[in-house]
Amino acid sequence: MRIFSRRALSAAVATVSVLALAALGPPQASAASFYDPPSPLPDGGNGDVIRHETSTFYLDPVKLTKADAGVQRIMYRSTDTHGSPIAVTGTVLTPRSAWHGAGVRPIVSYAVGTQGEGDDCAPSKALAAGFEYEGPFIAGLLARGYGVVVTDYEGLGTPGDHTYVNRASEGHAVLDAIRAAQRLPEAGLPDDGPVAIAGYSQGGGASAAAAELQPSYAPELKLKGAYAGAVPADLASVAKNLDGHYAVGFLGFALVSMNYAYPELDIPALLNARGKQLFEQVRTECTVEAIAAHAFTQSSTLTNDGRSLVAYLGEEPYASRVAEQKIGTLKPAAPVLIVHSALDDIVPYAQDRDLGRTWCGKGVKVQFNTSLVPTHVLTAVRAFPEAFAWLEARFAGLPAFSNCGLF
Repeated sequence: MRIFSRRALSAAVATVSVLALAALGPPQASAASFYDPPSPLPDGGNGDVIRHETSTFYLDPVKLTKADAGVQRIMYRSTDTHGSPIAVTGTVLTPRSAWHGAGVRPIVSYAVGTQGEGDDCAPSKALAAGFEYEGPFIAGLLARGYGVVVTDYEGLGTPGDHTYVNRASEGHAVLDAIRAAQRLPEAGLPDDGPVAIAGYSQGGGASAAAAELQPSYAPELKLKGAYAGAVPADLASVAKNLDGHYAVGFLGFALVSMNYAYPELDIPALLNARGKQLFEQVRTECTVEAIAAHAFTQSSTLTNDGRSLVAYLGEEPYASRVAEQKIGTLKPAAPVLIVHSALDDIVPYAQDRDLGRTWCGKGVKVQFNTSLVPTHVLTAVRAFPEAFAWLEARFAGLPAFSNCGLF
């Protein structure tokens, strides 16, 4: 039985590797200067554009077929975990074709899934090289006529560590990306039109966090809805699942993130020599590299006292910081679509069902769709049609369906 399990996991690794080639995309020639923020940051508000330049969205790295869209790489103001101003980069894409829907062209802020921790993992670099594994979904949004903005999140490309699966930082970056797209004249997008948020996995968490934060953080945005797939709503539960998993490198990403956002935790002090080596290694790795290098590592082999890293999560000062990342404590003002597979091998299904029920209890219009497609990765692809149809209905002004009480 153990042999079968490892073969199944190896197959999943192969699938993830194929879809995550974005992580290997080379940086653009202008990256060194473009991604270095001015110091101090210029005065302004959240979402203000600091700089921008023309870029490209290649649909593939072989034929180098370009998306039929205007592309601008941007740097904009946002705020970190603690509300301090930071510079975040991203990409704004505007279809060249006219918008034929009702009203003005909508904007979708797309939150990507796990890219890694290294600066070369930034989605804006991967899109420009044709290596972004979420490129097909983004291309699908463009084909439907939506303007699209894709944040790099805090610390991907820009100085500092990426705050992976950090609720506040990612939610702010997603919302401020919309503001930046609206304020960028070169994008030609409406500055007061309808918007939506979408994302899966890490991006699902960022989308859900942004939906919760929008009423207080960006109330002026005309948010029509948020698609959030396979949301890592409870990081303690996800961490327990990832320990010893083929994707245990993602747990390494989260350790780097927590240590950067909360330096007082001093996570490296918990680690033995092997643990410190892994910690430093994942700081520069992208998704494929981390999976290949650390698959099936037990975190108990990385600590000074031989306890698993998960065991620390119930103790202070770690427990309260992990609790801050819990999604579901606030009420989104817009409808939400959650799609999750009961056979997800990375993000436990039960936590998204609980998230949906919690939001239902707060009066949110939640559509919770259960998939039976195996693996985390394959469900992302299977969810494309549902997400596209749901977003189209929101922008068309159709009533949002809720199945609260039925899941």
